[in-house]
Amino acid sequence: EEFQQSVNEVLSLALMGKETANFEIALFTKNGERREVLINATTRRGPNGEVKGVIGVGQDITQIRDITSEQERVADDLSRLIDSANAPIFGVDTNGMVTEWNRKAAEMLGYTKAETIGKHLVDSFIQPENRQSVSEVLQKAMSGEETANYELPLLSKFGERYTVLLNATTRRDAKGKCIGVVGVGQDITTLNRLMAESKRVADDLTRLIETANAPIFGVDTQGRVTEWNNKLAELSQFSKAETLGKPLVANFITEEYHGPVSFVLLKALHGEEAASFELPLVKNGAKKAVLLLNATTRRGPEGEVIGVICVGQDITRI
Repeated sequence: EEFQQSVNEVLSLALMGKETANFEIALFTKNGERREVLINATTRRGPNGEVKGVIGVGQDITQIRDITSEQERVADDLSRLIDSANAPIFGVDTNGMVTEWNRKAAEMLGYTKAETIGKHLVDSFIQPENRQSVSEVLQKAMSGEETANYELPLLSKFGERYTVLLNATTRRDAKGKCIGVVGVGQDITTLNRLMAESKRVADDLTRLIETANAPIFGVDTQGRVTEWNNKLAELSQFSKAETLGKPLVANFITEEYHGPVSFVLLKALHGEEAASFELPLVKNGAKKAVLLLNATTRRGPEGEVIGVICVGQDITRI
């Protein structure tokens, strides 16, 4: 019923000599199955050229329609996924013009999709000092050489700086021809700030350990020296280079204290820290220094035990 009027119009036109090509109609089989047909309606004429009727020549495009509908559904799903993804995503064509700009990219940088589509990505949205490297990444992707984990500095519409970890992927058409690049990113601005702060704190602590006016050493879970500060080098007369990587107890503790010191370190490696224990330390030249130490469990970023740090006081003369 939905096609009756339009089919009548096509037939009427053909009866008036105006033929119709590629007209889609729906036909139903005896069993009620719907078939999509592409029809060419041609005027049928008698020997004297008079119109006698209409001939319709068609092609069954039901399967093509099903495939096309599925492709459209997948394309719509992907389009919604790109637009709603919690990661900045953009696309460019082979001329570098923006073709995709999702909500997260708009939210982060302050440029709406309407403000970006059709504009040159590098010239319009990348800072001058980064344009060459970004252009190289895009050109590589257009040549089929994709780039992973590229740090892309971005400046928002309002002057705020961001760093995005970008994967640049070649975009191809149905025949495999490159039609552009899609960039999927991860905002690592906060992560970079935290890492920079962590590095600053770690550097400060390293300097503190090195320059502290107290002997400090560290061992890993195997009892090998990992820290040996300046004060301890001065007391023991062993330089840091001479101690790092060597077993602490076997090389730098007087023999009669091997057992007790090993026991203290083992307890600290199991989370049971020790305070104010005496440690006789071999000095370079067979003399010894006596340290009063606190042994503290050293842990990694996930809370796992990675060794022991000992901070002490020289009590050799006490």
